[in-house]
This record gives sequence, structure tokens and C-alpha cells, in this order.
Amino acid sequence: MELTFLALLTPFIAALFAPALTRVLGARAAFVLVLAPILSFARLLTYLPDVMAGEKVTGGFAWVPSFNLSYSWYLDGLSLTFALLVTGIGALIVLYAGAYLKGHPQQGRFFAFLLAFMGAMLGLVVSDSFLMLFIHWELTSITSFLLIGFDHERQASRRAALTALAVTGGGGLFLLAGLMFLWNITGVTQFSLLLMLGDDLRSSPFYMALFGLIAMAAFTKSAQFPFHFWLPNAMAAPTPVSAYLHSATMVKAGVFLLMRLNPVMGGTPLWTIVLPVVGGVTLIAGTVMALRQRDMKLVLAQTTVASLGLLVMLTGFGTEKALEAAVLYLLAHALFKGALFMVAGQVDHGAGSRDLTEVSGLYRAMPLTGAAAGLAALSMIGFMPFAGFLAKEEIYAALSSGSPRDLLFLMTAFAGNVLMGAAALHAGISPFRGRLKAPVAHPHEGPFGLLAGPVLLSLAGLAAGVASGQFHRAFGNPMASAVAGHPVEMTISGVPHAGLPFALSVVTIAAAAWLFSRIGRVQQNARALIDALGPGPDRAFDTALDGLTRMAHGLVRRVQSGRLEHYLVVTLLCLGLTLLLSLALQGEMPRWPALGAAIPPAEALVLLLALTGVGVVLVASDRLTAIVALGIQGFAVGLIYLLYGAPDLAFTQFMVETLAVVILTLVMTRLNLKGADHRGTGERLVDGAVAVLAAAGLGLLMLKMLEGSFDGRLSDFFNLYSRTVAHGANVVNVIIVDFRGTDTLGEISVVLVTGLAILALIRLRAVAGRRRLADNDPADAEEQA
Repeated sequence: MELTFLALLTPFIAALFAPALTRVLGARAAFVLVLAPILSFARLLTYLPDVMAGEKVTGGFAWVPSFNLSYSWYLDGLSLTFALLVTGIGALIVLYAGAYLKGHPQQGRFFAFLLAFMGAMLGLVVSDSFLMLFIHWELTSITSFLLIGFDHERQASRRAALTALAVTGGGGLFLLAGLMFLWNITGVTQFSLLLMLGDDLRSSPFYMALFGLIAMAAFTKSAQFPFHFWLPNAMAAPTPVSAYLHSATMVKAGVFLLMRLNPVMGGTPLWTIVLPVVGGVTLIAGTVMALRQRDMKLVLAQTTVASLGLLVMLTGFGTEKALEAAVLYLLAHALFKGALFMVAGQVDHGAGSRDLTEVSGLYRAMPLTGAAAGLAALSMIGFMPFAGFLAKEEIYAALSSGSPRDLLFLMTAFAGNVLMGAAALHAGISPFRGRLKAPVAHPHEGPFGLLAGPVLLSLAGLAAGVASGQFHRAFGNPMASAVAGHPVEMTISGVPHAGLPFALSVVTIAAAAWLFSRIGRVQQNARALIDALGPGPDRAFDTALDGLTRMAHGLVRRVQSGRLEHYLVVTLLCLGLTLLLSLALQGEMPRWPALGAAIPPAEALVLLLALTGVGVVLVASDRLTAIVALGIQGFAVGLIYLLYGAPDLAFTQFMVETLAVVILTLVMTRLNLKGADHRGTGERLVDGAVAVLAAAGLGLLMLKMLEGSFDGRLSDFFNLYSRTVAHGANVVNVIIVDFRGTDTLGEISVVLVTGLAILALIRLRAVAGRRRLADNDPADAEEQA
């Protein structure tokens, strides 16, 4: 268990040392930092035989046992496969980033963000605890914000980072609410226990609300329509981020959540209608938007949106075949999309541009990159015997039952695959075919770090299709079984089988190739269609954000007037109304106390002293006099403590009141506020009424509290344990320093911050005064300074 916990922490540990290591080793630090994901991958790989045998691996430790909260992990076919993708592809991305950002002054910072993001995603996919899942879910949003906005001097990067954080961070709030629903409905906080309570969830009267919350969390994270716009915008990030984000990490987190909950929430009408419809719309929208792009990264980004829609559609479809197809496509997509994004960065690095209208004929100058791009593109269009072929065959097999519903989604999948295939050929083939054309004079192949990722991933996609039996046993079957909630065995292989699925595959490839041969006309039509539809969600998001900002500014101008007396009036008014209305509406008004007994002379003198202080405050001609008179109230309270046998409290009260008067007097003196308080009669009446209201509320509340019998349990506790536990004879001191130590520290911190604020205010006034003197008489200003 300790080694597994260390494997989950390793990326975070590496992130801490990445900046210092990069300062020492430069780009070579990548060869050291890559050990972090490799070690995590190696540790997780040891669980593969157990998971292949149908075992579930759990571990962790209790965090807050009283609330049943733990830091725990759960490894089955779904989580282990995701974890291996996160660490395996992550290792290639670290090497790629070392070469891609070689010489960048902030490369160490980039490595730190990247490894922290890797750790967040790894923790997300292996989480057993709801709390652990939510923490890592939000960590992926925060670290992706840092990665997307890495080039923070560019306005496009800042906007893309804020958009991604707003959309995915907002989705995190839906996830939190959904997890709270899961906890309240089932009473458990671990997925390993939740997966046995599907009937309880599906039959719950809160299922609809739960589904809405979970769906919103997944749709925002995995860029489903209409929340898809943040993902293409994220292409403002450096290419290593794009490759990692789109292949194995955050964009698939929403799909992971749906797959994890499919055994307990799937099969309902909501699940099988909403998810396929939203996923199908996202599939078509993403492919059309991909075909209108010229930037290689944007073409790939929009096809990722489409692919995520296809995964959501298949996950919601509900049949065993559809779930098998979703699993196969997810694995194939991780391999070919990671390779193609790295190829895009390599093309940009070697040819000086990613614009598909500016580069062509690069194969002779970059043969390894071109070969990797070709293999990945063939897998993406579903050419046999690649992993993409297995996925596409299974998709068509899952949707070919002949029912009207199946036919609708079969047509959707076919149209999406054709359009996506054309985009894949455009991104993977266009830069390398034809006559050489590039912005740089001599395009060149990249170093090992840039080549390792695309070559290995594209070959892995080929190997998965050729060795489909072993691939299914190791990854496909365990993952599909976890998503379905029961054992599943895949039979699809790289050898074609006559039938409708294979015929549709052939037609898909032919249609995609035909569209690719007319890519210029296709792009024009796609642009015309998108323009005809008008501004999309991206523009709507900007409009909504601008409106929210304007509303916030307007509200602040009205609520935050900058006048302290207004804030005090509102605060005291709300306090008084809350206390009085609560007592009156709940029928808890106190009985008026009997005043038949004579007031002792000492208490009468204290009361007279307090009333005298109040009178002086009311009639004072300047603020300094009012402050000093106000201190009389505190001294009166201290005298009451003294009369009732609490000398420690009395001494503390005297000290605090003295300091308060002195400090306020000094502040008023430095701020030159000796003038009288000029308030009109109306203001005085309003202020007086508010003061009486607040005093009445507090007084009545105090009387109501005194009507009850005294509960001495707390006093007995402190008297009993002050000496034996805290080893102090002075109970009051022990309470303040030991039992309420944290509270006391907070109070001291508040006093410290207040003092610093006062000091800053005084210094600002002094600086402003010197500036005014300088404007009038520079000599006087120099003398005063």
C-alpha cells in the first residue's frame, strides 16, 4: 500500500523539484523528471495481472473517520487503464516538452505545472473516496489553467485559461453537489461500495436531480455541446499541453466519470436519451468545425470535441456492444490523437508553421515524422488493422440492430466518422504530400525527444490492432467489464469479417478520402455553414461574462459606497431586525425581569458611570472627546467584572480599553480628524433608531438566555482539566492559551492585520501630504520629509 501511495505522490514530488533541477540541467532535466511517471507506471503495471483476472485492488487510509472520509484508491479495469495512459503517455510528454521548450526561460515552471497536472489526473482516475475524486478533479482544473495560460503575456493565452477555468471549475461545483447526493442517497463515500447499490440510486426520487448534476459535471469537463468552446480555445497552450490534454487526461475526465457511474446510474430513460443525444450533437458539431480550420492543432482539437461526443453517445447508449465500442475507441483515440498532436508540434518546430495552407511536401525532410503522422491518421480513419479499425467496427456493430433508434444513431456515427476521417487525413497527410512548401528554408527532423512520442504511439496503435487478442485480454476486457458492471469478453479482431459493419467501414474510408481530395471546397462549405448559424457559444460566453462583470461593478458601486458609517448602519440594522424578528416570530420573547429589589450602591455607581459616558458621547463637540468618553463604557464593564470576583477579566478589560482609546486617539490625531461630527437632525434620528433597535435586540436576547437554568458542564470541564491536562492553575489563562489557542491566534492575527492596515493608511496620508506640499513649496516638502 505504501508503494502505491508513493506512486500517486511521485508526480507531485517531481513537480516540487522541477524548477531547481531545470536551472541546473537545462533541457536535460527532462531525462531525470521522466523517471517520475515511469516509476508510477511501473508500480501500477504490477497490478495488471490481478485486474486481468477480475480482481479489484483497494487501499488507502482514514482521513476524517467521524465523517467517513478517507484518502483511498480503487483499481479495476477502468481506473488502472486510465492510470497507465496518464503515466505512460505522460512520460512521453515530459520528454517531448524537454525538446520542444529547450532554451525557454520558464521551462522549469512548465515542468512543475505539467507534473502537478499529471499527479492530479492520476489521483482522479484511481480515486475510491468521493472527497479524493473531487479534490483531484478541481486540481486538474487549476493546473490546466496554469498550463493553458503558460504564455501569460499573450492575451489569447490568458483568455483561454480563464475560459477553461470558468467552465470546468463551474462543472466542479456540479460534481460536488452530485457527490453529496450520492452520499445522502446511499450513505457511502467510496465508489467500491457505491457500485453495489445501483438499484438504490435508480429507484431514488432524487435520481433526476442527481443525473442532472453528474451530467453537467461530465459535459463541462469533456467539452460537450454547448460547453465545447473551451477546448479549442485551450490550443493557446504549448503543444505538449495540447497533446497531453487531448490524449489521456482532463478532457476524458468527464467520460471517465460517466463510465464509472454507468453500472449504477445507466440503463434509465434519462441516461439512454440525454447522453446519446448530447453526444451525437457534439460529434457532428465538432467534425464540421474541424473541417473549417486551417491550423493543424485546431483541426485536431475540434476532432477531439467530436471524439468526446462519440464516447458520450456510446456510453449512454447502454448496450454491451456500445460499451465495448466506447472502450476501444477511447484507447485508440489516446494513441492516435497523442501522436498527431506531437506531430503538429514537430511540424511547427521543423517547418516554421502549422497552417495547412502554408506547409506541404515535408516527407523528404521529415520522414520519421511523416511516417508517424500517416500511421496515426490511418488509425484515426479506421483503417485495418489499426486499433482505430477495431473501434470503428465495434461502433457499427453496436448500432446495427435495425431499430429506428439504432438507425438514427448509426447514421450519426457514420456521418461523424466520415467527416472526422477527412479531417484526420487533412491534418496527418496534407503537410507531407505534394511539393515542398514551408516558411523556413530548410525544414528538418526533430531530435529524439520530439520523435519518441509520435513514433511510439503510432506504432502502439498498429500493434494493438495486430495483436488484438492480447490487447483485449490486457486492457479491453477488464475496462469494458468495469464499465458494464459485469464480465465482458471482446471478440473483434484486425481481420475483417463480412457484414454490415465492415461494409460501413469501407464506405466510411472511401467517403473520407473523397472529401479529403476536395478539402478546399469542403472547408469553404463548412465555413459558410458555421457563419450562417451565427455567433456560437464562445461568443455567448464572452457576452455573458461581460454582462456579469458589468452587473458586479454596478452592484459594488451601489453597495460599497466607501463610507464606514453606511456599513455600520446596515450591519446594526440587520442585526437588530434579525434578533427581534426571530424572537417575535418564534414566540420566544422574554419575560420582563422583576425590579423590586434595590440596586446595590456599587452597581448603581457603575450604572451611573456608564450612562454618563453615553451622555458625553452624544453631546461631544469633537470626535476625540467622543472616543475618550466611549472608553468609559469599557471601564464600567471592567468594574462589573471586579465587583463579581473576576479580577483577571477586569484587568484584561482595563488594558484593552486603555489601548483602544490610546490607539484610536493617536490615529485620529495623525489623520487630522479633530473636527466636529456635523450631522443633521434626520441623520441623528436614523442613527439613534438603529442603535436602539440593535440594543433592544441584544438586550432581549440576553434576557431570554438568562431565563434558562445555568448549564455548568463546560465550567466543570475546564475546572477539572485545566490543571491535569493543561497544567495551569489560572483557568481563564488556560482557556485562552490552551483550550482556545487557535481561536486566540486568530484574534491576534486580526489585530495584527488591522494594525498594519492602520499603518498603511497613515503612511498613505503622509505621502499624499508631502505631495501636496511639493506642489506648493518644494523646500517645505523636503524639510518635512
